[in-house]
Amino acid sequence: MKEKLLALQEAALAELAQADTQQALNDLRVKYMGKKGALTEVLRGMGALSAEERPVIGQVANEVRAAIERMLEQKTAELERLETERRLAAETIDVTLPGRSPAIGAVHPLSKVIREVEDIFIGMGYTIAEGPELEHDYYNFEALNLPKNHPARDMQDSFYITEELLMRTHTSPVQVRTMERMKGAVPVKIICPGRVYRRDDDDATHSHVFTQIEGLVIDEHIRMSDLKGTLLQFAQEMFGKDTKIRMRPSFFPFTEPSAEVDVSCVMCGGVGCRVCKHTGWLEILGSGMVHPRVLEMAGYDPAKYSGFAFGMGVERIAMLKYGIDDIRHFYMNDLRFLKQFARI
Repeated sequence: MKEKLLALQEAALAELAQADTQQALNDLRVKYMGKKGALTEVLRGMGALSAEERPVIGQVANEVRAAIERMLEQKTAELERLETERRLAAETIDVTLPGRSPAIGAVHPLSKVIREVEDIFIGMGYTIAEGPELEHDYYNFEALNLPKNHPARDMQDSFYITEELLMRTHTSPVQVRTMERMKGAVPVKIICPGRVYRRDDDDATHSHVFTQIEGLVIDEHIRMSDLKGTLLQFAQEMFGKDTKIRMRPSFFPFTEPSAEVDVSCVMCGGVGCRVCKHTGWLEILGSGMVHPRVLEMAGYDPAKYSGFAFGMGVERIAMLKYGIDDIRHFYMNDLRFLKQFARI
């Protein structure tokens, strides 16, 4: 039996020396030291030994076990060291390599303009109101003095989902919902930014989806001069303190009187150029005094209260502010275009 133990030790040490992975090492541990391992099998024969032989064989068995365990510990430490060296080599950083600048994002130009417009009107005491993009026909048209079959509905070719649901064609429904929620209380002083949808052919100046910001003020003694002063303040903060405005008579079913608002050309300062078609003026928004019928339907007494409203296209403002000549740039996700706004 002594010879068997020594032979087993020699075989085990030889195989352990060749093991090159932790898995191989664990397999050899089970093979020689496990409950059904080779050493255990040999020791089961000790019952047949004489009383004089058992101590001698027991000592040899302990020496063999100790030798195999030492070898296992040595190989485990060696394999761990090699694995550490391999990982360090793989993760080595060459500090002499040139640095790579991280890609820095930029706020989209439309978001920039929306934030700037919001800041201007918040500074004048307005609050921001929002509403659903999928809107009821009542809020989108009827409550704004546009009953069914009204010819002015043709001004806004709409995306209808059902007979009573459509994608809103302007953010004016938010004004109606706000007035309805206020239940006749004053003052009302809000702006309503958001996406709107109209059936239109996409080209350099038109899109079937675009962004509007509308404003509404209702209180006692609100006059057209209040509207003009508000829009002049806005134009000068957005385009520069020397900016002038002019108001031209127009028609909107939900305001009376109504006016288109122009600003002095931001390119030539009003002298006349290609951008303003040599008129010195650029149209930026529509406005007017809230129609008495709209006030009445929303629960306000038009004999006591009055108000004004205005609406502007964010894309139009952004194109003028940044000198952009094609509205499609805002939606094409071209990084060459968007990166220009990282430094603005």
